[in-house]
Amino acid sequence: MKRGRIPFCVCAAPLLLSAVLPLFLSCNGNVNAIRRMQQLEEGVDNPVSAEELEEAIAKYQNRVEDIIQAEVRTANWYKLLAIRYLDNRMYGKALENFQAAVEYHPDNQNLFYYVGVCAGFMSKASLDYTAAGGNPMRERYLDLAESAYLRALEIEPRFARALYGIAILYAFEKHDPERALPYIEQFTEIETKDNEAQIRLAQICSAAGQTERAISVYDKVIRETTNDTLRAVAESNRAFLLEDARSHGAD
Repeated sequence: MKRGRIPFCVCAAPLLLSAVLPLFLSCNGNVNAIRRMQQLEEGVDNPVSAEELEEAIAKYQNRVEDIIQAEVRTANWYKLLAIRYLDNRMYGKALENFQAAVEYHPDNQNLFYYVGVCAGFMSKASLDYTAAGGNPMRERYLDLAESAYLRALEIEPRFARALYGIAILYAFEKHDPERALPYIEQFTEIETKDNEAQIRLAQICSAAGQTERAISVYDKVIRETTNDTLRAVAESNRAFLLEDARSHGAD
């Protein structure tokens, strides 16, 4: 995290030194040791003149910039390493490095999105190995994915990938289509040409009990898509909904 530089008034420096130094020395009576340490650290022994103060300030600023640049490089390494792990489907390692990168960039919506993606994959890898009848690890990963997507959307409310991710999470992992619906609706309003997302919208509408709307969305996909596979899926799902509606009507 970058911090602004604190303005330093040269004319006030002697007053500050005279006020702070006695307090500091009261904690450590070895004045010579303190002066030697300062000389070792900065090469300026007890700066008093304007020139010495400017030299000391310049050296401190250079050191701060060096530290910041090192931290920037470290953050970038975490991000690059996380992406490489993700590309190789090593989701646990990717998750660790995305989380580390978040420590450096807590306002980066893309990092939170990828935390959500990796946590979602890790939830699928979390099995009930003890056969105890529960899977708390899976639930923790799903909760992490949810919080990561929501944080990404808090930073960027129209972040399409996070909208889609949390819609899929709610609908197909947490089995809560009503919560998923507003997110997939917003995604399809942004990505108007994404017919695969339209099919997801129809599926979520159907799961939420909105059968007529789901059929209408499938009709839209059948009319507009140029992808034969998506058209076949839409036609099959539409036919199933119509048949199910007729059978329930007959009952």
